[in-house]
Amino acid sequence: MSKIYLIAGLGADTRLFNNIDLHDRDVVPIDWIEPNKSDTLSTYAQRLIYQYNIVANSVVIGVSLGGILAIEIAKLVPLNKVILISSIKTIDEAPLYFKLFKTLPAYKLVPGRLMANLGLLIKPVFGNMSTQDAWLFNDMLKKSSPVFIKWAMAAVLHWKNTTVPPNVHHIVGDKDLVFNYKRIKNATVIKGGTHIMVFDKAKQINKLLKSILKKK
Repeated sequence: MSKIYLIAGLGADTRLFNNIDLHDRDVVPIDWIEPNKSDTLSTYAQRLIYQYNIVANSVVIGVSLGGILAIEIAKLVPLNKVILISSIKTIDEAPLYFKLFKTLPAYKLVPGRLMANLGLLIKPVFGNMSTQDAWLFNDMLKKSSPVFIKWAMAAVLHWKNTTVPPNVHHIVGDKDLVFNYKRIKNATVIKGGTHIMVFDKAKQINKLLKSILKKK
């Protein structure tokens, strides 16, 4: 049976998957490694492949930034399945504000440590959370590497991928304020799903994952 690798989003860690049930499968949560200044998303994906021994026929599940990296991994290793949650497959699916932030890179002026402490300000963009989920969201952000956060923001904004590798399955929410589901092609849409629907729509996502993983 294929190993399943889990990749969280920017500002998050493997606790993001606390509510995801993969039914006793062989699961490997991926922790972020510090990037080199010269890393692109492609070279960073290669480092994850090496660090975690991601081999052909594996399954990679990624949320948000993790989904983008799952695509980059799939371009380097023939995967059994690539499952994206609250993410995008290509630059064509990216929101219009990507172009604005790329043209006016104000994020470069904000210290990485400050970004890691902006939880209360950015939480509304991610969606309504229970008290427990909000605490976890803030804790994950505070414990994120400032170096990684600044690198990842620049790397994502300069991502130019137009290739959709084989065996991609995509799950998006219609209330996602980070990635607009209307720009995303060939995806299963979860009604009421926000950018962090892995928290509060876990039952629906678990049902979809079970169905996807059963497919040959």
